[in-house]
Amino acid sequence: MNGTELAAALRSGRRVYSTHVVSTSPIWPKIVKTTGIDFVFIDIEHIPIDRTTLGWMCQTYRSLDLAPMVRIPEPDPYQACMALDAGAEGVLAPYVESPEQVRILSGAVKFRPLKGKRLERALDGEPLEPELDRYIRERNAGHALLVNIESVPAIEALDDILAVPGLDGVQIGPHDLSTSLGIPEQYTHPRFVEAVDTIITKARAAGVGAGIHFWDSIEQELRWARLGANLIMHSADTFLFARQLRADIDRFRVELDDKQAPQRRAEVEAV
Repeated sequence: MNGTELAAALRSGRRVYSTHVVSTSPIWPKIVKTTGIDFVFIDIEHIPIDRTTLGWMCQTYRSLDLAPMVRIPEPDPYQACMALDAGAEGVLAPYVESPEQVRILSGAVKFRPLKGKRLERALDGEPLEPELDRYIRERNAGHALLVNIESVPAIEALDDILAVPGLDGVQIGPHDLSTSLGIPEQYTHPRFVEAVDTIITKARAAGVGAGIHFWDSIEQELRWARLGANLIMHSADTFLFARQLRADIDRFRVELDDKQAPQRRAEVEAV
């Protein structure tokens, strides 16, 4: 799946599947390709990945027809352009709370390389010259724009955020959202569930893709998918590795009647 296909799928309601790829190992992309996901989620907000490493990751996953979607460190148009320069086909901006932030990001992702006052006039609706309009559309056809909805103010501004032209999808950040709601990490709390339901329902009604980056319960993910979430962002390579290896080691201990106490897992869960 490339960026054009990703944006179209999100808006149409077709489900797309991904995971958060943390590993920067050069042998990892071929392994990821075998999993059947549609695109990869690379995070440079929380993960220490430099521009050179990000570049080879994006180019490698693109060559494998796995669109790289990069979460940038902040909702900044210059950071968005840096991700696109590296080869990202989707840009995800964190902690967006206003339509103006989305508008500026749309200018960076959908109108590149226009800048300055010329870009401002275009975003205000001033028609572009036919040749320039065609150039801009063709050059940015493969760029998807997504934003994180992860706070109460973002939910309060959601209708206006979803109305900004160029927005292809919203992804819920569960940890930050639960914290903003005053119920940190209580992912089954009625207020958290209601907030997620509201975001997904409103986004899909507006023709914008919606999903949540979740790792806590596949049952909850399935429920939200049935509600309309079509951005299935399941877990991360680190979580999945730890969970499966932990289950295997626990089975060894049980089957072999090994009384050795398992190591504490708190540090793994905190990754």
